[in-house]
Amino acid sequence: MTREPTGPGRPLRIGITGPIGCGKSTVAAWLGERPRVVVIDADVVAREVLEPGEPALDGVVARFGSDLLRADGSLDRSVLGRLVFADPAALVDLEAIVHPAVRPRILAAMDLAAEDGAEAVVVEAIRLVEGGLAALCDEVWLVTCDPAVQRERLLGRGSAEADAEQRIAAQAGLTERVAPAATRTIDTSGSEAATRAAVERALDEALGAMGDPPRA
Repeated sequence: MTREPTGPGRPLRIGITGPIGCGKSTVAAWLGERPRVVVIDADVVAREVLEPGEPALDGVVARFGSDLLRADGSLDRSVLGRLVFADPAALVDLEAIVHPAVRPRILAAMDLAAEDGAEAVVVEAIRLVEGGLAALCDEVWLVTCDPAVQRERLLGRGSAEADAEQRIAAQAGLTERVAPAATRTIDTSGSEAATRAAVERALDEALGAMGDPPRA
């Protein structure tokens, strides 16, 4: 994979990805606590492009039907989630509608962060590699955990056992697909303190490789 060259004064770009339940959002949140680190959550952007009045929502309704809409015209995401996680072809179709709308907004957010003087920009995305966002990043961090830990976390969030298994199955093979593109692998199976310390070290190392001193 060819990554975009580093430009003078450009922030470090870190892409974070990994299976559901392994802690992508937690790692991104820790990074976002550091001064001048901006986090862009692709899932949040995906929600924005599926708000009423957005062209992507029209595309979803055209593909999956108006039964996905609530009375106020908003998308019932739980219904859509159950549909696409049970049907791999439907998930591919959904991504083909949503990803082209998400990418420009992420690029705009990255540019805005650079203009505002960010030292690092973190992009959290489940489809970081498949969506072409990894090529824009200086580093790709793969966040993983033991399968038993992953399942326990999903159940701890209130997911029904069948739903948790379905979501895990829908992402089968993700770690193996992303691994060749990963700069670093962050295993979150251990204690929170040990994992956070590893994340802090990784950020300091990445900033150091860019020529900037690590910041406390």
